[in-house]
Amino acid sequence: MTIERRLARAEFTLTRDYPASVERVWDAFADESQKLSWWGAGDSMEAREWAYDFRVGGRDIAEGQFHDGPLSRYEATYTDIVEHVRIVTTYDMWLDGVHMSTSVASLEFEPITDGTRFTHAEHGVFFDQFWADGVGRETGTRGLLDALGRYLS
Repeated sequence: MTIERRLARAEFTLTRDYPASVERVWDAFADESQKLSWWGAGDSMEAREWAYDFRVGGRDIAEGQFHDGPLSRYEATYTDIVEHVRIVTTYDMWLDGVHMSTSVASLEFEPITDGTRFTHAEHGVFFDQFWADGVGRETGTRGLLDALGRYLS
């Protein structure tokens, strides 16, 4: 079988206002036990591998098998962390062992009157058969931000 070699790019910015302090929202990312409480696909997948190293140069790994679906693998490296201000990562995704994408994501934490304005901006490059998956990445990220909102409330 011949694989068509191609690239596609996708970028998006999502902003949410959470009724929690910057410190509380920050801790949901910076504290491993808190991140485990909301990150991922919940009951829709069986967790396989998890690694967490929240520091510049540190890596996160989250791998899981979707029930009746593919094996998903996420590997991120933290490239910039400014406490209570921003987190920047580069990350790669695989589905069933096939490299799907590489992305740069920035997470910003801004205090507002009623809590925190959180902004997630991302630019991704999608490979070969995954060239049309940019829309799905944004949808998945929206789901993560919804899960974060439920966790914080």
